[in-house]
Amino acid sequence: MKDRFIVSPAPHFHDKTTTKNVMWNVVLALTPALIFAIYYWGFNSLLLTLLGAVSAMVTEAIIQKFRKVPITVSDGSAFLTGMLLAYNINAGAPWWVPILGAAFAIAIGKQVFGGLGNNPVNPALLGRAFLMASWPTIMTAGWAKPKSGTLSGITDPNVIAVNLQNLSPKAYDLVTGATPLKVAQTLRDSSFVSSLSANAGQGFDLANRIFTNLTDLSALKNLFWGNIGGCIGEVSVFALLLGAAYLLYKEIIEWRIPLFYIGTVFVLSFFLAPLKGSGFSPLLPFFHIFSGGLMLGAFFMATDYTTTPLTKSGRIIFAIGCGILTMVIRLWGGYPEGVSYSILFMNVLTPLIDKLTMPKAFGRVKK
Repeated sequence: MKDRFIVSPAPHFHDKTTTKNVMWNVVLALTPALIFAIYYWGFNSLLLTLLGAVSAMVTEAIIQKFRKVPITVSDGSAFLTGMLLAYNINAGAPWWVPILGAAFAIAIGKQVFGGLGNNPVNPALLGRAFLMASWPTIMTAGWAKPKSGTLSGITDPNVIAVNLQNLSPKAYDLVTGATPLKVAQTLRDSSFVSSLSANAGQGFDLANRIFTNLTDLSALKNLFWGNIGGCIGEVSVFALLLGAAYLLYKEIIEWRIPLFYIGTVFVLSFFLAPLKGSGFSPLLPFFHIFSGGLMLGAFFMATDYTTTPLTKSGRIIFAIGCGILTMVIRLWGGYPEGVSYSILFMNVLTPLIDKLTMPKAFGRVKK
C-alpha cells in the first residue's frame, strides 16, 4: 500500500505560543504605563485598574458558568480587557465606573458572540463607548491633576498668569482645566476665541500664543513622559513605547498597524490641522501623536488578533483608515479624541477588508 500524505488546514507551523502566554505578556507590557499613572496620580489609578480587571474576570466566569462551558479566566484575556478598559478612564473617576464598563465589555462585547476569538469589535473599546454614551460628563471632566506639570499641558507661566488672568471663570476653566486635546479643540472654536477679549483680534492673538505654547518643546516633553491630564493608561508615551518594544521583540504584535496608523496621523497633521485654523507649528504632528490615546490604541488595541485583518495589505488599509478617522474626528467632531471610535469603526470593516485583500488559493482558477 502506497504511503498517504494528509495535509491539514493551515497553519502548518507551530510553536509554544499559547493564548495564555500572549495575554499575560501584553499585561506585562502595559505595566510600565500603570507605574507612571500611580506616580502622577496616586494609588487610585491602581485601584481603578484592579476593579476593572476583577470585574471583567468575574463577569466572564459567571457567564461561562451559565453557558455551561469551561471557565477560562486564567488565560488572561478577561483580565486584559478589564485592564484596557480602566486605562481608558481618568484617575479621578468614581470606583464603579471601571466595574460597569468592564462588565459590559465582557458580557456584550465578548461573551454574547461566543467568547474569545468570536467578538467582531474590541471589547474594551466597546465598554468605553458604553461609558461615554451613559456618563459623558464623568468620562470627559473631573480630570485628576498630575503630580507636577499642568493638566492642560500649558507650561509657560506667562501664558497662564498674564494672558489668562482677565478671562471669565468659564473661559479660564476651558483653557486650563482640560486635557491638551480638549484645549486644542477649544482654540479652534472661533466664537470662543473671539470671546477671550473685548477686541476680537486680541482674542485670536491670545489663542495663537496659547496654541504655540501647547505645541512647543516643553509641552511635548510633558506629553512624552505623561505629566499631563488624561486617562490612566494613555498619557505616558515613554511607558507605552517600552511596552510596545517588548511586544515587538516577542513578536506578539507586528509593526504594520502601529507604523501606518501613527504615520497617517503624523502626515495628516501637517495638512488638516492648519485648515481648521489651529495654526501651524513644525512640532504639531508630534503633539497629535503624543496626545490622547493614539499610542495606547495603535500598539495595544488596533493590533488585537480577532478584530483586525488577516492579510498584511489588509492591516495597512486598516491602519490608514484608523489614522484618517482619528484626525477627522479630532478636527471636525464634537469630541476631541478619535482613537476609540476610529478603531471600532475599522473593526466593523475588517471582514470586508479581508475579503478584498485575501489572495486566491494556490492552484485555484479565479472565475
